[in-house]
Amino acid sequence: MARIIVITSGKGGVGKTTSSAALATGLAMAGKKTAVIDFDIGLRNLDLIMGCERRVVYDFVNVINGEANLNQALIKDKRVENLFILPASQTRDKDALTKEGVERVLKEMDELGFEYIICDSPAGIEAGALMALYFADEAIVTTNPEVSSVRDSDRILGILDSKSRRAENGEEPVKHHLLLTRYNPSRVSNGEMLSVSDVEEILRIPLLGVIPESQSVLHASNKGEPVVLDQESDAGQAYEDAIARLLGEERPFRFIEEERKGFLKRLFGG
Repeated sequence: MARIIVITSGKGGVGKTTSSAALATGLAMAGKKTAVIDFDIGLRNLDLIMGCERRVVYDFVNVINGEANLNQALIKDKRVENLFILPASQTRDKDALTKEGVERVLKEMDELGFEYIICDSPAGIEAGALMALYFADEAIVTTNPEVSSVRDSDRILGILDSKSRRAENGEEPVKHHLLLTRYNPSRVSNGEMLSVSDVEEILRIPLLGVIPESQSVLHASNKGEPVVLDQESDAGQAYEDAIARLLGEERPFRFIEEERKGFLKRLFGG
């Protein structure tokens, strides 16, 4: 059975699509047959982050409407074996997604042998977001270390616990994970950001990863490459750690403490 994981948040601009691309790529690099679906109907950014925007012929809505089959719409990643992208439509609205249609596509993916299906959700609680989380087995709640972002994430946790298929059927609840993005320890020290422990105390869900604020994320997005492929960057390494934890490995958390400057750095301002 495929594990269906939704990447969600209450607030926009927290790095959900970046995280969806990185996590899906990392799972495929670990040998897991993985698909990543863009649920952001009408906008469509996942294909840009994945660098396959010119290869989009058919999309998620085409498959739901029977205008193309799943094999026609899935885009196989050129860099990583076992990784496939199902892009969103730019020309339809979010009502084009139906529960029956989405369920049929997910079932067909399961039959094709996908081990992980990553659902890149739009922000908030509109139709596309609710559809993305409805079928989830697990949810990676993505938030920045800011009060408004964390508060909105808390609302999403309530929706996951009440409006998912698992909740409707009285099954085991959706498993929650916390992914903290754009974390800057020096800004935490200055009181400009919430600390990891602050966010954990508010949301009270297991911490999957802490992604440091990094220019490498923007550079990777502009190149159409998931940042996890950049093994030299702190952000790439942090995503790699998060993927390992998702697969059951224990790893210490990095990049959450302010780097202590040595004597020479302090002396010369480095």
